[in-house]
Parts: sequence; C-alpha cells; structure tokens
Amino acid sequence: MFTGIITDVGEVVALEQEGDLRARIKTGYDTSGIDMGASIASDGVCLTVVDLGPDWYEVQISAETVEKTNIGGNGWHKGKRLNLERALKVGDELGGHIVSGHVDGVAEVVAMQDEGDSTRVTLRAPAELARFIAPKGSVALNGTSLTVNAVDGCDFGINFIPHTKDVTTWGDVKVGDQINLEIDTLARYVARLAEMS
Repeated sequence: MFTGIITDVGEVVALEQEGDLRARIKTGYDTSGIDMGASIASDGVCLTVVDLGPDWYEVQISAETVEKTNIGGNGWHKGKRLNLERALKVGDELGGHIVSGHVDGVAEVVAMQDEGDSTRVTLRAPAELARFIAPKGSVALNGTSLTVNAVDGCDFGINFIPHTKDVTTWGDVKVGDQINLEIDTLARYVARLAEMS
C-alpha cells in the first residue's frame, strides 16, 4: 500500500526485453535500506525490486502491466523521469489517500492552463473509469495523490501548485501525455454496493 505522496523522482537508465520487460531505475533512495522483493510505486505502478545497486534498483514488468499502463509504446524510455514512492509502513503518516499501485487505466492530458501560480490540467479518463471520478474526490495520477476539482463527462480537472510541480514529474507534463490512473478504492466499493442494491 502507498499514500500517493511522492518521496523521490527517479530516472529510467536502462530497459531490456527479456521475456518480461526489465527496467533499471536510478534513485536518490538509500538502496542499502531496500530489500530484494520490496515494492516501489514507480509512476504509480507497484513494481517488485529484483536487483539493487548503489543508486539504482531493477524491476521486472509483465506484459499485462506494460499493456494496462503508460509503460508501453512511447511511455518509458531511457531518461524518463518517474515519480517514486516506497511502500507504506505501519506508523507512517497517511498524507494522501490509500493507493494500491494497481493502475486501472491510462488518462490523457487534453488541456493545460496557468491559473495564478498553479496549473490546471484537464485529463480525459477512459469511459469505463469516468464514473468513479467525482469532484473533491481522490485519484492517483502517475502515483501522485490528487484532489479532483471538476468533472465534465470523461474529462476531469486537477490543479497543481508550484511545490507539487517542483518535487514530482508534474512540471514536465504536456498536452497529449498518457498518465497512469488509479481510481480511489472507496469509489470502487461505493459503485459496487450501488450496483448490488
């Protein structure tokens, strides 16, 4: 489990297809404190550490994960910056919301507009996920816990303050980018309960 509070920005330094896709990610984390088999959310995707170096970790990524996230196609490449978060520990502050690292789909950035010092980003969710997104609700986008400001059909808006843009990859985002979307777990259960009524 994660909180969606980004604690490092890593960089893809190598990708190799060897059955599954293998990625080496450079990190500022003290890798001596990372166990083999640990989970690290990498742009919101919960991935298992399979190898470690002094300033990097490697993950193995299944074909299904590549297909359901922004990793495939033009997504991850050498030099790509990633939002990173280590798994939640008992007693850690829950500053965002409960995030599983199981990406539900990919949203597209369709518009950006500066509003004061902040930037309003409008994203388009897949139709099957849009019903789970509500104003003032939570979503995880590329692993970042965010509050939805507005919803219009499949489009929804998020405001990014300067701090968020500085300490995550959100300062790099542009129209057309594909973004990993994880809907709020509570929204999923509420929708399921409504279906069963």
